[in-house]
Amino acid sequence: MPLVGFGTGGLHDETLASAVDTAIDAGYTRFDTAEGYGNEAALGAALAGRDRESLFLTSKVLPKNLGYESVIESCEATLDRLDTEYLDLYLIHWPNPAISLRETMAAMATLRERGLVRNVGVSNFDAYQLSCAQHVSDVPVAVNQIEFHPLRQQPDVVDYCEEAGVVVDAAAPVARTRVFDDPVVADLAREYDRSPAQVVLSWAVEQGVAVIPKSTDPQHVRENAALFDWELSPEDRRRIDNLDRDQSVYNLDPTDWTDDTFGIAR
Repeated sequence: MPLVGFGTGGLHDETLASAVDTAIDAGYTRFDTAEGYGNEAALGAALAGRDRESLFLTSKVLPKNLGYESVIESCEATLDRLDTEYLDLYLIHWPNPAISLRETMAAMATLRERGLVRNVGVSNFDAYQLSCAQHVSDVPVAVNQIEFHPLRQQPDVVDYCEEAGVVVDAAAPVARTRVFDDPVVADLAREYDRSPAQVVLSWAVEQGVAVIPKSTDPQHVRENAALFDWELSPEDRRRIDNLDRDQSVYNLDPTDWTDDTFGIAR
């Protein structure tokens, strides 16, 4: 899986199509979407005519659809919308304690056996939830996509993933731009003559964390992919390490269980 991917959450129609074209021109091959984003068909249209084997496509199943049959049906519908025969990676978008994880993972195994999904993963799982998923399934959990950025580094989850051989994929890798105003990040951007986003993304990938930045600005799209011809010094990486405040940029408290992001039925 490419370390740098292109996030599509919140992008739709022509805005998404234009951003995808720019991303492909900039060298991106990994694209991240989800059932809950409502843009799978638009992404499929934007990627039409591209060499499928050169792409790495990820989607996610909503937590309301984690029953065995619902997972299968959701994946098949996702494939139809993306106009592809398989996903490179299929993730459980959020854990749902109201549905058996064993049942969900069994459905993931079926999808993998049928060739509809090449790799299985989870998203927003803590270390305990991830260990449970591994325990109840023989299918390897390849990825855990979590909120990860300098303001929230979740070291317990990252450490467990490293020990378990699970790739950490950083959602909201630039803290939805909130980290740009941090004096340390701003200082490093000036020192390295890079954008604040490049500094933060480089900090992540240099420790083996994959990232999926999102932008519609062509210059930013290109900058976000240009991370491999330079690196931060160990001292400067530690300066960013010290920014951890366990500060989430997600608006999840209190959780609205009727919202389509979660959609956990009574």
